[in-house]
Amino acid sequence: MEGDIIRRLLVVEFDETDSGIFDDVVEVLQKHKLFETVHVKVENVISLPGLTIYPNQRKMYRDRQEIPLTTKEYDLLCLLVANQGQVLTYAQIYEKIWGDSFAGNEKVIRYHLYNLRKKLNADSDDTLYVIRCVREVGYCFEIKS
Repeated sequence: MEGDIIRRLLVVEFDETDSGIFDDVVEVLQKHKLFETVHVKVENVISLPGLTIYPNQRKMYRDRQEIPLTTKEYDLLCLLVANQGQVLTYAQIYEKIWGDSFAGNEKVIRYHLYNLRKKLNADSDDTLYVIRCVREVGYCFEIKS
């Protein structure tokens, strides 16, 4: 008889005001033997034109191909993408990525961003994004229109 039972998935949309009702429904379903508890892992994904970043895995894909990044390159990319359209100063970048106060040496940041740009733009002349340098200020990640 159990093999003949068809399991159904009940999809109901609740909003914040229905939290009590939702809890009651979950309690009833948990007591019923025919329902299994299924845990769905929600993974954060940052999706941009031509780029997909998986923060939990520390992986970045350009057009579905993984691009290997160093720790600093990955951290720089995530920082710039999270602040898309905003110019971050050298001091802001350095303090966030290296966790130290900025001593005025932009060369370290330039070095890592140079390598990051090479990897992001490798084999592609028409990328849909750019890491723009604002001379004597810092950098900005922008999506091309």
